[in-house]
Amino acid sequence: MEVLYLLIPLSVVVVLAIIVIFWWALESGQLDNIDREGDRILRAD
Repeated sequence: MEVLYLLIPLSVVVVLAIIVIFWWALESGQLDNIDREGDRILRAD
């Protein structure tokens, strides 16, 4: 039961880190027009 005192805050920190990383990816344009990048890889010279 004592392990829950460690795991619950740790899981909250991990979820917040994932949200921050996803927000950063959205703001920096990492997910803009992902279809074009797939075509570029297939049609590279």
